[in-house]
Amino acid sequence: MRIAITSDIYYPMINGVAMFARNLAGGLQKRGHEVIVLAPSLTGKSSVEVDEEDGFRVFRLSSFRMALYPDQIEKVPARKKIGNKELPRLFYKNGLHVSLNAYSEVQEILQDFQPDIIHDQTPGPVAIAVFRYAKKYHVPIVATDHAYPDNLTQQLKLPKSFKRPLNRTMNHYFTSFLRHSDYATMPTERAIADLAPKHSKVPVEALSNGIDLSRFQPKPAKAAIYEKYHLPKNQPCVLYVGRVDPEKSLEVLLQAFVALAKKLKRVHLIIVGDGTARPALEEMAQAANLTQRVHFLGRVVGADLPELYRVASVFAISSKTETQSIVLMEAMASGLPCVAVAAGALPELIQDNENGFLCPPDNVDAMSNALAKILSDKEMAQKMSEQSLKKVKKHDIRHTLARIEEIYETVLAKRAEQE
Repeated sequence: MRIAITSDIYYPMINGVAMFARNLAGGLQKRGHEVIVLAPSLTGKSSVEVDEEDGFRVFRLSSFRMALYPDQIEKVPARKKIGNKELPRLFYKNGLHVSLNAYSEVQEILQDFQPDIIHDQTPGPVAIAVFRYAKKYHVPIVATDHAYPDNLTQQLKLPKSFKRPLNRTMNHYFTSFLRHSDYATMPTERAIADLAPKHSKVPVEALSNGIDLSRFQPKPAKAAIYEKYHLPKNQPCVLYVGRVDPEKSLEVLLQAFVALAKKLKRVHLIIVGDGTARPALEEMAQAANLTQRVHFLGRVVGADLPELYRVASVFAISSKTETQSIVLMEAMASGLPCVAVAAGALPELIQDNENGFLCPPDNVDAMSNALAKILSDKEMAQKMSEQSLKKVKKHDIRHTLARIEEIYETVLAKRAEQE
């Protein structure tokens, strides 16, 4: 098949959508399909690049820099201050690139490529152009929705009275793309229950984003990783991997770690990732006199990432807005017991008291106590590790890719019948 994958958010951005879009493209290319990706340029100018690992082409669409939102690639600097007063952040030097007028480029690229099917990953401006193209040229389209509206609105720090109706409006807009596709997927049943359009004529299926289980495995970490990132050896470490943005509620995890550090004197916290909340979290760690035990590693990709999971003793995530969580699956595949919140789709991955603990959202004491239990009981930690490895097997990306191929074939067969 000739498959076009389209997304407003794409690698080298680091988030679930960008990671899945790239994994999907690479996986399908390896399975013998001809794949291209359409995504906004990171420079503003259109270009074509070849994926360094899997060789598919990425068409970068002309874009402009939206300074109201960070690009999730460059480090977010601390806010400027006048005296002791911190100024509100209105603009980001390295803003997110957006392709608002993409139709002419999309049309030219897709007319040349002649895709059998299009798989869209985001409900943004690129999707508007892609759906217009698909309708005009009768190309079947599959849509995947990955996000809660909170993933965007939390960044704006709006009052709840305004944020709730805005979230409802945004979700209605997001799901309009699902309703106008031939087939729709979401990562989990919980995401479908929370976000999918009701009484839709379009099939909506829960399909795991999946991960490469051959890449994330429980092995001893290489000695060089400790030296490179200045991490302690033979000391318990709590790990978080992901964006460091407001909707991730990392202040809850850090507060839980402050309480944990009073109980366990040698424990460390490792935060892998970057985002707008990082400066405030660094100040919190400094105020608690824990700068030597809280390690902010920033953005990490490539071979170092699996090694960092192997350094950890337990994985923790305090986000309430996950439609699945690729990093949580990576942690499970690395054999880690996990502590998460009972919100969003996280309970579909973590079963309480089996492969970890589920805590009430925003409950610092519950998270601290859960971490302490795991770190203080080696036998419990080992049993939870075994359960993590067992439960993550069904999320092998090979299963996801095989099912996506079946979906594509079903959609194409139905289109053929209609024509």
